[in-house]
Amino acid sequence: MEKNRKLKNSELDRKTTAEFKAAAKTPLIVILDNIRSLNNIGSVFRTSDAFLIQKIYLCGITATPPHKDIQKTALGATDTVDWEYYEDTLTLINNLKSQNIKILAIEQAENASMLHEFVPESPDVTYAVVFGNEVKGVQQEVVSESDSVIEIPQYGSKHSLNIAVSAGVVLWDLFSKMTKTS
Repeated sequence: MEKNRKLKNSELDRKTTAEFKAAAKTPLIVILDNIRSLNNIGSVFRTSDAFLIQKIYLCGITATPPHKDIQKTALGATDTVDWEYYEDTLTLINNLKSQNIKILAIEQAENASMLHEFVPESPDVTYAVVFGNEVKGVQQEVVSESDSVIEIPQYGSKHSLNIAVSAGVVLWDLFSKMTKTS
């Protein structure tokens, strides 16, 4: 029986910062709506790097790089993934909508679509995915202005995922749907 050998870092085909910046991006934008935890922010940067996300918007109380606790989990992804700070999430949402970017709030809400049932419209559509505060979730006014609300199905007793986990689940799902190759 053949054994599996772990790959060395040198075998992982990692992009340099310049190569990442020049690479074609997945038509996905991440919006962090009032995220408190610096470690969660860093984790979202790292996940966004993994899936070639276009940009991250840090809104409201969400901290911005450079910060040692963001860097601790981001592992340098704050240098690769483009980001910008916006004080008001709703202003950002309306700005993005005026650019024909579809807004997806990740939240448990009436009439939400389950993540596994969501089908991206076409390869030409860019989506901005909004992740909310660890306690309060996505602001209601942002949910109300979103084009769609997506819910991550959960089958246990908690029905609550850490924001970094939610970002990993959602971004992987959307990335895999949007980059399918036949």
